[in-house]
Amino acid sequence: MATGPTIAVVITCFNYEAYVGRAIQSVISQNIADCELVVVDDGSTDGSWDVIQRAGVRAFRIANSGQRSACLYGLSHTRAPFVLFLDADDELLPGAIEQILKRLDPGVAKVQFCLTCVDASGHVIADPYPALEAFRGQDKIVNEILRSGVYQTPPTSGNVFRRDVCEVLHQCDYDRAVDGVILLIAPFLGDVVSLSESLGLYRVHGRNDSGLGRKPQAMTFDRDLRRFQLRLAHLRRLLREMRPDVVLVETEKTYYFRLMEFSAAIFRGVRCGFRSFLMLLRTVFTEPRPVKWKVSNALFLLALSLAPIRQAQALLAFRFSVGRRSVYQFLRAANVSKQE
Repeated sequence: MATGPTIAVVITCFNYEAYVGRAIQSVISQNIADCELVVVDDGSTDGSWDVIQRAGVRAFRIANSGQRSACLYGLSHTRAPFVLFLDADDELLPGAIEQILKRLDPGVAKVQFCLTCVDASGHVIADPYPALEAFRGQDKIVNEILRSGVYQTPPTSGNVFRRDVCEVLHQCDYDRAVDGVILLIAPFLGDVVSLSESLGLYRVHGRNDSGLGRKPQAMTFDRDLRRFQLRLAHLRRLLREMRPDVVLVETEKTYYFRLMEFSAAIFRGVRCGFRSFLMLLRTVFTEPRPVKWKVSNALFLLALSLAPIRQAQALLAFRFSVGRRSVYQFLRAANVSKQE
């Protein structure tokens, strides 16, 4: 009896003519019959569609509607029980699909793996991101989400979702991105398999939606803050239906929320009040993280609160930068106000 493919890779592209061919080839070169590939051009205005057509893969061109809609369109043209949404500026490393397939079974809701950060030319600029532990489970991540609203997870291209998890995307009309509430709901629907090795490339080129590779701005933190609020509100609604026995942390009491507020204020040139700073510090020590992380982050926040605004902005920019960072670079950021 014939069976269909186990995993689908959906590549969505908007004006990534320079990269989409490499993304497609990185999947084709896996040479795995148990994988289906679909490419969706999200109304690109550059030469992306020509590059996609030359690749000779199954592809569709739609009117520009954002990443989430393009991913859903691609999802509707696949049938595999597991799906990887690969950004057109990213790539899979050789053997990635083979490694993923070894971990898939009906009890798995998500597989996650590290991504190696590269620049526009493909040169490695940072260690694999994020640093993930190898494990399979559910309870640990569920507890982290309930306590802090987040957990350690890679960007879009570093995740494989069971198909039913992806269906939640139909409810996310508030979000143009795809790596939102499905990251949060997946651990409640099955096991998460976390791999410590890098299976892909994450390209940092200055146009990333995450803002990586660009100087931080208040509007970027404001946008991420709003996304976080909407995603947790959605998760709360889902959990009321699925797991009414659990209690999700209030959004405004999370470390992530208070850090984004604090960071946005600094980039506006405004100081947070003493009470707000103390509440931020409190969230650091209630995070489900190691003591070393708590102490180092508390000291960093204290330094930010005492530094002049220009210096605090430089330190935050260093904190959110991508690349292999040295003590010398940190000291340069710390002394920036003296140089201006």
